Amino acid sequence: MMSYLWGGMIVIGIIYAAFAGNLEAVTDAAIQSAQDAVTLCITMMGVMSMWVGLMEIAKEAGIVERLSKWIGPALRFLFPNVPKGSKAEEYLSLNVIANVLGLGWAATPAGLNAMKELDGLRKQRGLTPGIATNDMCNFLILNISSLQLIPVNLIAYRSSYGSENPAGIIAPAILATLFSTVVAIVFICIVNRFCKEQRGM
Repeated sequence: MMSYLWGGMIVIGIIYAAFAGNLEAVTDAAIQSAQDAVTLCITMMGVMSMWVGLMEIAKEAGIVERLSKWIGPALRFLFPNVPKGSKAEEYLSLNVIANVLGLGWAATPAGLNAMKELDGLRKQRGLTPGIATNDMCNFLILNISSLQLIPVNLIAYRSSYGSENPAGIIAPAILATLFSTVVAIVFICIVNRFCKEQRGM
């Protein structure tokens, strides 16, 4: 659906530019945008590689394991159906830690693995196939709303586009993500208390 929407907008824009006599400007903008996109991708690839590497170093050094122990009780409260010490809990912890540190892209592999493990737990519990469990939905909500202490990706974006103070986003980002995380946790508590899951046939 989105591809049709974007495609329609592009076609309408080109047709309008042709009738308005601005087709050359559209062509120049398309070329410039393509150049900017490549430059941004190269910049963000470097940032992502650096932070993913640092996460791996932190994992090997045992830092992630210690942080996981600190947030373990909170995760077990939010995800009561996830067994203690399971792979799912490990990936949930890693995803939350990476998100809190503002390493959104570094959190993605752990998030995908966490979803796979949660799906495996769904099968073990005999829940309806093809339907996301409460834990899966709650994890998605927590992941999207996650508190960020240092929004690394946003700082990199602002820096690449010539911001005079790329780190000026830190305080507003902390406040916004803190509020969204509180709302997400309240929602998860409501879901865990009142929403029942159906067993498969």
